[in-house]
Amino acid sequence: MIRATELKKEDVSQKKFVNLKQHDDPAFSMQCRADLERAVYLGNSEHQKVKIIFETTQGTMVTDTTVWNLTENYIILKGNTDIPIRAIHRIEFFE
Repeated sequence: MIRATELKKEDVSQKKFVNLKQHDDPAFSMQCRADLERAVYLGNSEHQKVKIIFETTQGTMVTDTTVWNLTENYIILKGNTDIPIRAIHRIEFFE
């Protein structure tokens, strides 16, 4: 289990992100992309939040938020905040 510092989604834009080497693995990247696409669907259709665990220069962070959009390199959160996909460790879904 990854230990992470909780962060309000409003504070995400103040962080500097770190690219994770695990994104160089095609299997990891495909799974991450599939999870992000599911998060966008849930965010737009059901307004469901997800837990995003990501890496910054200050360490591993986690935030609970709604994912509104997905580009090739970023996820867009509610409030027009973005996180680079290469900084994301994983997405956790609330069941």
